[in-house]
Amino acid sequence: MTFRTLARSVAAAWIAAACSAGSALAGPVLDRIQAEREVRVCIWPDYYGVTWRNPRTQQLGGIDIELSAALARDLGVQLRYVDSSFVTLVDDLKGGRCDVAMFAVAQLPQRMEHLKFSRPYLRSDIYGVTTRSNRAVRQWSDIDQPGVQVAVQAGTFMEPVMKAALKQAKMVSIRPPATRENELEAGRVDVFMTDYPYSRRLLDNADWATLISPPAPFHVLPYAYAVKPGDDAWLATVDAFVQRIQRDGRLEAAAKRHGLSEIVVR
Repeated sequence: MTFRTLARSVAAAWIAAACSAGSALAGPVLDRIQAEREVRVCIWPDYYGVTWRNPRTQQLGGIDIELSAALARDLGVQLRYVDSSFVTLVDDLKGGRCDVAMFAVAQLPQRMEHLKFSRPYLRSDIYGVTTRSNRAVRQWSDIDQPGVQVAVQAGTFMEPVMKAALKQAKMVSIRPPATRENELEAGRVDVFMTDYPYSRRLLDNADWATLISPPAPFHVLPYAYAVKPGDDAWLATVDAFVQRIQRDGRLEAAAKRHGLSEIVVR
């Protein structure tokens, strides 16, 4: 038996075991993946540390780029990325543009009404990012104050959370092609709200940026992989994959390489 044949046999056995947890049959999604020898993975290519496309090189990197490749290897199929976003996530999955969304999708109640989620693999709170020279925002308690402009990325969970939380400051929803970083650096907003992974983008690349951490847990959410409803066998397969990478060290190793060890769900 060749190495390739052995690898395929192992992958087939793993798929069968995962599917048995959800259904006696493979299910339509896994049937298609096996027939076409390809798994389609939705990513948000602007998610630094998670699924980030470097604008200079066009190369993808991040924890879920590594782990999606690991999923494809475990399934014994090719990998195809589909650009998505938090705004189009539900439609992209339900419309069949991709088989699974792998870009640290927060398990929001409104998303859970439309999608199914694996067990969580990351967990993050909300943080503020401002400039070192900003006089209005120097600590967490400065954020919700009259006259403060607080930016959030449109379509992310920050939008409804901060809309409910802010009583005095003004929330500004940022939509492409505008970016939170440009709005902040230009002085049109005082602070933008983000999660731990995305905060690393500025902290790693901009010496003018500073992180504002909440003094106590503010709105911690689990992150998982999402699939469309109606195929329990495929959900079981994805969930089994998450369990495997938690147990065999692949999740921990990938998180360490991308500076996300602090938020890994073990």
